[in-house]
Amino acid sequence: MKENITKLLGDATSFLDHLFQYLAQKKINVATYELDHICYRVETEERYQVLKKALTNLGELLTESKIGGRSIASIKLAQPIIYKNREIEVVELPAPKKGSFYKEGFEHVEFVIDMPFEEFMAAHPQLNFITKDLKKSVNQGVTLKETDFSVKFHHHTLEYVIRYLD
Repeated sequence: MKENITKLLGDATSFLDHLFQYLAQKKINVATYELDHICYRVETEERYQVLKKALTNLGELLTESKIGGRSIASIKLAQPIIYKNREIEVVELPAPKKGSFYKEGFEHVEFVIDMPFEEFMAAHPQLNFITKDLKKSVNQGVTLKETDFSVKFHHHTLEYVIRYLD
């Protein structure tokens, strides 16, 4: 029998509640944006391998790529994570970077926006967007980073990027 995603990763509700409270507080209306995927961090390479296998049993491994010197797996779940009126179908699982420590747990979400990044950032001038991903050749985006999470905004879903642009 396949493991339930909540048993495997824990309940994403409190993480998402906190993140959506932050977005509301910053006056970023994401109601019409697709919540593309959620990222779950692990502390060890061994835990990465165990979770990658378990998550793949719950769906389809879209890709496992080397990015920044470590593996990152993206898994499309057969049964999505449900949060209020949203379905999150893809989990991103990065292996830990050598020399960097990440506490295990949910780390970020990504939204697909339908406007130019400059326009999106101009609509929120009070925020300090990280713009280094605008220089990427594929899957450009902007990020808001807080102490315990980050929120990323892109023009394409991760699955689309993997299947058609990568």
